[in-house]
Amino acid sequence: MLPEIGVDGQNKIRQSKVLVVGAGGLGCPVLQYLAAAGIGKIGIIEFDMVDESNLQRQVLYGSSDVGKLKSIIAKNRLEQLSLKGEIEIFNLRLGVSNALRILNDFDIIVDATDNLDTRYLINDSCVILGKPMVHGAIYKYEGMVSVFNYLDGATYRCYNPHPGGKAFRNPPPAEVGLFGVLPGITGTYMANEVIKVVTGSGEVLTNKVLLINIFYNTFRTFNVNNIPENHNIKDLSYLINQNKEQ
Repeated sequence: MLPEIGVDGQNKIRQSKVLVVGAGGLGCPVLQYLAAAGIGKIGIIEFDMVDESNLQRQVLYGSSDVGKLKSIIAKNRLEQLSLKGEIEIFNLRLGVSNALRILNDFDIIVDATDNLDTRYLINDSCVILGKPMVHGAIYKYEGMVSVFNYLDGATYRCYNPHPGGKAFRNPPPAEVGLFGVLPGITGTYMANEVIKVVTGSGEVLTNKVLLINIFYNTFRTFNVNNIPENHNIKDLSYLINQNKEQ
């Protein structure tokens, strides 16, 4: 009924293939809303098992799922939301050896991970394959959302250059804390960007970063400079050498 979407937009949603890397705090709401929207094929990359500490924010899982593989539980839940959509799971860790092969089969890649190394791997793979990367990140009360490598727009490296070295790591959530509803809010925004990219509607967060602070109820948008040399990635071999150095 929405004129900006229409039947043509619904058909695009039905024919689209979206890969979500990570089925944790961010991945759960992304997966739920994409499945409910009718995305034709959803891929899930997740190797972890459900832990009791996950339950306050990873809403696809319940207490009876503790100790079970997230990928399998998520697939079962999503199939109840989308009877016609296909759910494909990859119960593995995304790495240099498999990233290009897996990502190549999907139209849009969603980065719902929680570590920097994987974010750079996803970004560089998307640049090589020409895929848009919908990215989200959370910290305490703040969430950020952006769409990288969309229509030759800025990449994740344009937003967050990699300085290298062992010291460049995210602080573990156990050390800084996390407000439980934040992943749900941020992940919903991520799903929104996916649907806009699929349907070609609305203003996509390309060359921009949306920063949400749910403690102070502030929404800010920052521009990201599109740096041409960050589009010159041809293969992932340098990441192997980089990991060896670290």
